[in-house]
Amino acid sequence: MQQTFDSAVASVWAAAWDRGEVEALEALATPDYIRISKGSGKSMSLAQLQADIREVRQAFPDLATTVDAVVVDGDTAAIFWTSTGTHRADFMGVPPTGRRVQTRGSNFVTMEDGRIKQETVTWDSSELLGSLGIRHLGDALAEPGTGVVVDSLTGEPDPEIMKTFNRQFVTGVTVVTTTEGDTPKGLAVNAYASVSLEPPLVMVCIQKTSSTYPALFASTHLGINILSNQQQGTVSTFASKAADKFAEIDWHAGPNGSPLLDGSSAALEAEIRERFQAKTHTVFICRVRHAEVSDAAPMVYQAGRFYDSEGLSPL
Repeated sequence: MQQTFDSAVASVWAAAWDRGEVEALEALATPDYIRISKGSGKSMSLAQLQADIREVRQAFPDLATTVDAVVVDGDTAAIFWTSTGTHRADFMGVPPTGRRVQTRGSNFVTMEDGRIKQETVTWDSSELLGSLGIRHLGDALAEPGTGVVVDSLTGEPDPEIMKTFNRQFVTGVTVVTTTEGDTPKGLAVNAYASVSLEPPLVMVCIQKTSSTYPALFASTHLGINILSNQQQGTVSTFASKAADKFAEIDWHAGPNGSPLLDGSSAALEAEIRERFQAKTHTVFICRVRHAEVSDAAPMVYQAGRFYDSEGLSPL
């Protein structure tokens, strides 16, 4: 049985995972097959697994899986495997990076008449994002009713209330920049924060629907420009959908090529170290590699309006 099951797993997995012939799995699984993720606790049927494989293969079309070992003990078995592939298309909200990844896992299976009835796996498709250096924010992605309950009486606040709440927060105004080939890209962002000084870490949150998002995601570095009180026109430009936002903008390149805007109150270039997925946004954690500061006073933003920080009255 050892040799038969070994060869069946190798043959079926090569057909399903390497060539996309997911119907081959039906020869190896029972009709009531169930697959359980050890990490998330979620389960899926055979049809759901087949759909998952199609999605993975669409994003990693050259996916290749090697069955490293199969250990059988009666009606149970453990399968150890390695997969490699190149990220060529959108996957779980992540634009293609062109990176080649390798991921490993193991499956513990329970068999019935030589076919797999239940499979507990140490891996799910989000592990491919981990191999790309991308992580999920677990709390932000938790299903309703899970995690810490802050107020069991009110539920989630109305989106309009949240918008009003956010408008009350006073921030600076930044333009986050990068390059796509030789083309400079950028967008206006107010979700910026310093994470630490030692080491010098900063973070920005970028909406996935932004036209600049794919270029940012594929970059190794980005620029963060704190706009001055003389750059209100620059804000309008980078908040727009203009095809070439840099057409009338003066800028210079940071040491690693990120566009730094002339006339900014301050600017830095940072290396992207972590990318955390948070549903509609990605949080970029970056290590600062270069910084510039000028005498220009920064612009201030609150409740949809811009202010000159030089005119603020001290308390």
